[in-house]
Amino acid sequence: MLYWRSTLGSLYTPIQRIPDMSEPDHTDRAEDASEPVGEQLELSMEVETSEDKPKRKRKGSRKAKERNGAKLGFEAQLWAAADKLRSNMDAAEYKHVVLGLIFLKYISDAFEEKHTELLAEQHLGARPESPDEYLAENIFWVPKAARWSYIRDNAKSTGIGSKIDEAMDAIERDNPKLKNALPRNFGNTPARLGELIDLVTNIQLGDSENRSRDVLGRVYEYFLSQFASAEGKKGGQFYTPQCIVRLLVEMLAPYEGRIFDPCCGSGGMFVQSEKFIEARGGRIDDIYVYGQESNRTTRRLAKMNLAIRRIENDLGAEEASSFDNDQHKDLKANYVIANPPFNDSDWGGERLRKDKRWVYGVPPTGNANFAWVQHFIHHLTPNGLAGFVLANGSMSSNTSSEGAIRQSIIEHDLVDCMVALPGQLFYSTQIPVCLWFLARNKHNGRFQDRRGQTLFIDARKLGRMTDRVHRELTEEDIQLIANTYHAWRGDRDAGEYTDVPGFCKAASLDEIKSHGYVLTPGRYVGAAPTEEDTEPFDEKFQRLNKELEYQFAESDRLKHVIRESLEKVRYGE
Repeated sequence: MLYWRSTLGSLYTPIQRIPDMSEPDHTDRAEDASEPVGEQLELSMEVETSEDKPKRKRKGSRKAKERNGAKLGFEAQLWAAADKLRSNMDAAEYKHVVLGLIFLKYISDAFEEKHTELLAEQHLGARPESPDEYLAENIFWVPKAARWSYIRDNAKSTGIGSKIDEAMDAIERDNPKLKNALPRNFGNTPARLGELIDLVTNIQLGDSENRSRDVLGRVYEYFLSQFASAEGKKGGQFYTPQCIVRLLVEMLAPYEGRIFDPCCGSGGMFVQSEKFIEARGGRIDDIYVYGQESNRTTRRLAKMNLAIRRIENDLGAEEASSFDNDQHKDLKANYVIANPPFNDSDWGGERLRKDKRWVYGVPPTGNANFAWVQHFIHHLTPNGLAGFVLANGSMSSNTSSEGAIRQSIIEHDLVDCMVALPGQLFYSTQIPVCLWFLARNKHNGRFQDRRGQTLFIDARKLGRMTDRVHRELTEEDIQLIANTYHAWRGDRDAGEYTDVPGFCKAASLDEIKSHGYVLTPGRYVGAAPTEEDTEPFDEKFQRLNKELEYQFAESDRLKHVIRESLEKVRYGE
């Protein structure tokens, strides 16, 4: 039991393990909001810029205890140094410069390591300048003019921007998987490009293991989050906060099969799925990811992000709207994980009134929420699972046809779990959101029979503030929510589930019907129990009154001391 100490003295009020969440649930819509290991590391970094001389060597050792966005020291140092070199360049443009260089450094490091190995094996028939030697091991072939050593040696030349553009062209030409994935226009950037190249060059990553995809992958991921924060609302177009991604992946537990995100942003859902599998001793080859993204530059971020992790993927032939130009029309996925744009009013619904995906009702043209929901269901296998983020209004709105569509989805017994989240988790909006989890078959033998049941979790009071306007879910919060869901649905070794007033409740379809098919968790979980106060009122009143009188007297004494001190300062004593 935790306690809070009153400012009046020794009165202690108990705080329950699960906070009271009985206040009304606010289900206003998000307005115009957009989407977006644990081992010891020994790292050192040398950074030199014209504003930061002489060279400073910083060393750090820290255990990455948290997996929901824990920031290693070198990442923050690198970001601070890179941000100084931005000059007057807008963050939305600068991110492509920085992340493009990080990606170029990564593939060049991986190439050079293999190149050195092949040079030592030439007497055995190895061919260091043959692309096939590298592609056979899933390493990108890097032409000589695109290798980091060449970029580094020309960092201070007047034409370095054009040389980087040419390097990107050459890499795409020789690596079909990266076609149309890499940024350009380095030749026109106002950023201090030469110093930025020096900065990336001087990251000392130690041995070959630390030079591999994980360390630079973390840098890439950290920079994505920082750029999303810098861009504010626009940042939500390419980045979903890592704690939300982690929670979705932890709850779905995608061990194997096809994973689909039809609004994939920069690919964070796929990256976290890979981390989940590797952390549990699985094989990344057991999953294959499919995605789609309508924004060209965001799609490039995703392609680079996945390439750094060597995650095999199919993001479709081009950037396109999932509604108008579905790049995976015949795909049936084992898992759908997504954070679609909230309440999108410009989704082209008037052109799609007779679309085959609208099995549960035609979505309103002014809001795409239930178009997304039905798009997800359409792409699930008969035993598939989906987890996604939506605005809170999706749980209760009866606008246009939304209430009828939600009712139909509920009556078809597809809703597995609903999670209400706290506000301020997103860079793009401070309002609270919710997570939906759907199951095409609640009695498929993998988990216990959940037919006719839905789990509600109210997590609105969880999380911690990371700054004045942003909140994040902690590792303990993520595990609490995920473990509750796993225990309820019957995962192996997940323990026994019980309802916890104020936090979680398993409700029947009849109960949901009695609430008008509203899916707001606060309606079902009730209020957390409060501990009975056994102290008689008269005794408590007298005790607290004495404490208050003492604190008044102490306040008067302190005011007298302060006045005396000020007088001494005034007369120079």
